[in-house]
Amino acid sequence: MIALTQQEKTILSLIEPVADDLGMEIVRVRIMGGHRPLLQIMAEKAGGAPTDVEDCANLSHGISPVLEAADPISDPYRLEVSTPGIDRPLTRTGDFGRWVGHLAKVELAMPINGRRRFQGVIQREDDNGVAIELDDESELVAQVHEMSKASLVLTDELIDAAKAAGGLPPQPDDENFTGLEVDESDDEDTDDNNEEESGADR
Repeated sequence: MIALTQQEKTILSLIEPVADDLGMEIVRVRIMGGHRPLLQIMAEKAGGAPTDVEDCANLSHGISPVLEAADPISDPYRLEVSTPGIDRPLTRTGDFGRWVGHLAKVELAMPINGRRRFQGVIQREDDNGVAIELDDESELVAQVHEMSKASLVLTDELIDAAKAAGGLPPQPDDENFTGLEVDESDDEDTDDNNEEESGADR
């Protein structure tokens, strides 16, 4: 679930080596539509260590020339690099195991008995998959690759756990932090601007 479309997977393959060199891991890659698409990169330090704005800046500066050279998005776009936040998406094998005992919501790619969306407390993650105890005390067991979307649910317990782990990370939806968004379009020279926008506003 780190990347869903082929275009996002291509971008992931381009930026993962850069993230590795910086000791970071890519959590999610999404291209969001609009007049000028937004390429959103969520990342954190390896192992889920506390990640700050400087880490995001370093990653953004590292991947920008790679994206510019490869030009994976034909339209002008904006690049945003941020941490996953507290109520983070769970996209990788191992993500659920780090948050046992916390509330999560999951959407399956294929429904079970006509149902795709579930919410419950993470019990474990092992070779059999992720086990989530639902409100009716039944248990959902599914592999990460069988999910189309999953994330933690913001609770007081989750906030306390984030504080205990080393402080709250910059939040993608915080009033004072919307990620590191880079836009270097040059309005002074039309030709140069058009050439830059063929790849991205980086």
